[in-house]
Amino acid sequence: MKTSAIQLIAIAVVCSLAACSTVTVTTDYDHSAAFGKYKTYTLAPAPAGQMLRPTSETALRNAIRSQLAARGITESTSGKGDIAIVRHAFTEEKISVQQYTDWGYGYGGGYAGAWPYGYGSYGMWAGAPTTYTDVRNYTQGTLVLDVVDTSTRKLVFRGTGTAVVGG
Repeated sequence: MKTSAIQLIAIAVVCSLAACSTVTVTTDYDHSAAFGKYKTYTLAPAPAGQMLRPTSETALRNAIRSQLAARGITESTSGKGDIAIVRHAFTEEKISVQQYTDWGYGYGGGYAGAWPYGYGSYGMWAGAPTTYTDVRNYTQGTLVLDVVDTSTRKLVFRGTGTAVVGG
C-alpha cells in the first residue's frame, strides 16, 4: 500500500509541474523495502544548479506534503525523517525530425485517384509524391524524485516524469 502511495505522489507531482499535455511517468522501487515503517520524511534541498521557478518549487513541495500527509506520513520537524525525498530537475534541448510523403491518392497533382507509379525512366511523373520534412526544436524537461531510507542510506523508490516544457 505504501508503494502505491509513493507512486501516486510521483505522478501527482509530475503532473502538477508539467506545462504540457503529455507526461511520461516511470517508477521503480526496492521490492524488499518495508514501506510501512516510514512515518516521517524530510525534503532534501535541491542540488546545486537545479533550481525550479519559485512557483514550480512551491507546487512541488505542496504536492509532496499533501500526498504524504494523506497517507499518514508527516514532515519531520526535528530535521531527520525516516525517508528523505530528493528531487532532481533538468532540461535538455532536443530536435524532432519528421518526414512524411504525400502520395497524392485522390488529389495528387490534379489527377483524381492518381497512383504512385508512372511510365518511363526519366524524372518524376505528373502527380508524383512529394516528401515533406518537419524539423522542430523543443525543450524536454525531466523531474526525478528519489526516496531514500535515511537509516540505511539506500534508494527505495524512484519516480521519473518527462515532458516537453515551455511553449
